[in-house]
Amino acid sequence: KCAHLRLAYQTDPKPYYTSKLWWCGIILLGLGEVGNFTAYGFAPAALVAPLGCVSVIGSAFISGLFLKETMRAADILGGTLAVIGTYLLVTFTPNVPQEITAKKVQNYLVSWPFVIYAIIEIITFCILLYFYKRKAVKHIVVLLMLVALLASLTVIAAKAVAGMITHSVKGKMQLAYPVFYIMCILMAATCAFQVKFLNQAMELYETTAVVPINFVFSTTSAIVSGVIFYQEFQSAALLSVFMFLFGCLLSFLGVFLITRNRIKEHLQIPYIDCGNIPGQKLTGKIQPDSHHLCYGTLNNEDDIGKPQN
Repeated sequence: KCAHLRLAYQTDPKPYYTSKLWWCGIILLGLGEVGNFTAYGFAPAALVAPLGCVSVIGSAFISGLFLKETMRAADILGGTLAVIGTYLLVTFTPNVPQEITAKKVQNYLVSWPFVIYAIIEIITFCILLYFYKRKAVKHIVVLLMLVALLASLTVIAAKAVAGMITHSVKGKMQLAYPVFYIMCILMAATCAFQVKFLNQAMELYETTAVVPINFVFSTTSAIVSGVIFYQEFQSAALLSVFMFLFGCLLSFLGVFLITRNRIKEHLQIPYIDCGNIPGQKLTGKIQPDSHHLCYGTLNNEDDIGKPQN
């Protein structure tokens, strides 16, 4: 976000991927995802995904510190609810030991629940992609829904790859199966397209809006994919399911409180910089007056909208 802000205020903006600061952010994001990926090898997806709530709270405070975005009482309340919700999620998620082998992954891929889920997801993704490409719809919900649909496949693939690597390290080699490399390709491809859509959302909207909404959508997709593909709630007690859903509700309420009444940030400077003009002692900025057919120089911020003859 910092890189996008800096580029937007340049007179000759360059593509964001030429910015060293942007690449630093991507590298840090990648390091965080390495830790996230490792966790999928040892715990259920429904347990790992909600822990992303830490990034929601952290981003709200960091954006206020570095990006000078406003920190409100609603942000603090939302962060508190999100933490409580995350605690309930972690406490009541069924933590049944599950060994992920190549043969199990193959069986999961051809199971009817996953086949139906995959068809619905592909149709939904194509509809959203149509509006994104053909209708040029860049709404934050459309962008982050695309990210979430891709994230559900990323979670499935990441857990499969991490699980098979963990199983191989224990002495039972799983890396000779083709499904391992299929899952690696699926994980890399979906991650790459997630970066594309997430980056555009970060460019158009405030960080404190993008991160929480992305948390809600991606967490939901991760939980659903874990439940359907890996059957993580198959033997869960009714009370555990209820408390888990209650934790989801608190977390989602918290993140929506953080994003409530956020306005879209205007990145472009509304003035024209004229540089140093010989003999001009007032200012180097002019602005078209919206109510008159004339232009005027601005003495200071109080004179905005008052043309000088």
